[in-house]
Amino acid sequence: MSTGENHLDTFAPLWDAPASPPRWVIWRPDADTMVFDRELNLPVHVDDASLGEVLRRMREAGVPEGAEYPGRACG
Repeated sequence: MSTGENHLDTFAPLWDAPASPPRWVIWRPDADTMVFDRELNLPVHVDDASLGEVLRRMREAGVPEGAEYPGRACG
């Protein structure tokens, strides 16, 4: 297994079959696309080099995606 693939393994829970409601979603505010953790109520840091592959795998697994803020109100 390559080093890049080993690195992607750290993100594997992000593309597990989504729970109901899903913990992780793909959030597309404006021109940006990121992974959002609904349990922690914040974006997940995915390095730029891995983001494309992480998003591809999440989409393939059927993870929800949208432009609306997926988290809870802060405060």
